[in-house]
Amino acid sequence: MPADETMLSEVPFFQLLDDDERKALAAVLDQTNVKQGDTIFKFGDPGDSLYLIRAGKVELFAKDHTGGKIVFNVAEPGDLFGELSLLDNGPRTATALALEDTDLLVLDRDDLLLFIRSEPHAALDMLAVMGQRIRKTDELLRGRVSRNVNEEVADKRTVVQKAADWIAEFSGSIPFLMLHIVVFAIWITWNIHLVPGLAVFDPFPFGLLTMAVSLEAIILSVFVLLSQNRQVAKDRIRSDIEYEVNLKAELEVAQLHEKVDDLHAEVLARLHNLEKSLGKQNHKDETPPAP
Repeated sequence: MPADETMLSEVPFFQLLDDDERKALAAVLDQTNVKQGDTIFKFGDPGDSLYLIRAGKVELFAKDHTGGKIVFNVAEPGDLFGELSLLDNGPRTATALALEDTDLLVLDRDDLLLFIRSEPHAALDMLAVMGQRIRKTDELLRGRVSRNVNEEVADKRTVVQKAADWIAEFSGSIPFLMLHIVVFAIWITWNIHLVPGLAVFDPFPFGLLTMAVSLEAIILSVFVLLSQNRQVAKDRIRSDIEYEVNLKAELEVAQLHEKVDDLHAEVLARLHNLEKSLGKQNHKDETPPAP
């Protein structure tokens, strides 16, 4: 069944292809269905195809040395996965598990090569997209991720939002409480004839004061809710920053692990050469001279 060309245009990996190239690509894609709980491929399996989700969800994960589960991503409709192993012909770097009944489009390596032979410019388009991904990863590694959440949010505040934050902060302070105590004391004292010569304008039970306090409570509640909504947005930004920090740390640890492995291999190679040299030297020393 041919794939929807419109759907292919929305996939970042194929976004630079023109209409004719997407039409040719749609012709070589196969469709398959997997049930909830089925494993599409496992970590370390040979990689000979990539997958595009038409419907459903797929979890991509791996397990660390302690057996703990590390979830890389939950792919949803329109997402692509498995392209790395298809391109470099290496083993799968994660396990793909269907979280629900899923409809997939599959592109085999042979079909990709056939497509590239018929549409050579498409290969350059896909390489350009891969280059963009590499640039983003490089920017993530080089950039400063540990930004200040308060600075991120404060720079985008409007006048109303700044006023809401100030009012919400002031309404929860001791000066706000003391101000109201003083105002209420003066108001009540004025209107219960404790001070001779003052005209009463709000006699007991102080209806005007009650109305003023009610209006103040309504207005304050609106500003407090506005400030709380901004706090929710701030928490969301904080979560995004924490995710970027964790991702950058993971990438840097992976780079460090690779460097340590290379260093370990180099040390072993040098030790092996040294042992061979010492072995040859000892053999020469033990060999008796010819008579």
